[in-house]
Amino acid sequence: MTNPTYATPAAGLPAQDSLMTGRAVFTETHAVIPRGVMRDIVTSNLPHWQGARAWILARPMTGFAETFAQYIVELAPGGGSNSPEPDTGAEAVLFVTSGELSLALNGAQYALKPGGYAYIPPGADWTVANGSDTETTFHWIRKAYQPVEGIPAPDALVTNEADIAPTPMPDTGGAWATTRFVDPDDMRHDMHVNIVTFQPGGVIPFEETHVMEHGLYVLQGKAVYKLNRDWVEVEAGDFMWLRAFCPQACYAGGPGPFRYLLYKDVNRHPALRLP
Repeated sequence: MTNPTYATPAAGLPAQDSLMTGRAVFTETHAVIPRGVMRDIVTSNLPHWQGARAWILARPMTGFAETFAQYIVELAPGGGSNSPEPDTGAEAVLFVTSGELSLALNGAQYALKPGGYAYIPPGADWTVANGSDTETTFHWIRKAYQPVEGIPAPDALVTNEADIAPTPMPDTGGAWATTRFVDPDDMRHDMHVNIVTFQPGGVIPFEETHVMEHGLYVLQGKAVYKLNRDWVEVEAGDFMWLRAFCPQACYAGGPGPFRYLLYKDVNRHPALRLP
């Protein structure tokens, strides 16, 4: 892929004479958190993190996300954590959108640049730091791993999207493609974090309605997205949450590609008892 771009939060604060009417939506089936509401005053500090702030886009709660939490973390130069994850049963994906992230994972050292991806299995020993002189921004997607008897937990993985060829969806002529970081048939994994790319005019040509919950962060471009009963305009820097079985479809608006980071829960039986 040539010259991919990765959106980051706008931060700052709008001027006092700005209109406050926007595109933010929160319903029983979906939510839209536009880039324009990701401002300084809605960030969170995190225990055992230094020089860091986070936009928490999703968290498990009644009537909202059930299976995952998603953050955008901004690290100042010198920032990071030697004890980032409080839950030993949690797995994670890190995806870098700006700057450079130093990752120590199970004794190995990595330098992740924009497009860098890391899968961190439950119980892993890991730390992160920004050793550069500019800010670093990355997504941190967390999920409680669901073990299955006789199937081991996944191995750690560090790569970059530039090293993975997108897989075209059947019968689309390449207008719709998915960059898959892990094999979808690998039953060790109970979540996938992919990058979905639509070329201008590309579509999801039916209303997808399925058991998987989604978090979508728009990395690049713009589109009109169907969320349950509503068509909404979305652009780079927006986040969408879709409850399981929320109908969805998409028209990519151009003039360039429309790309998003996609979370979904996979490869497990539905629980038969509510928590």
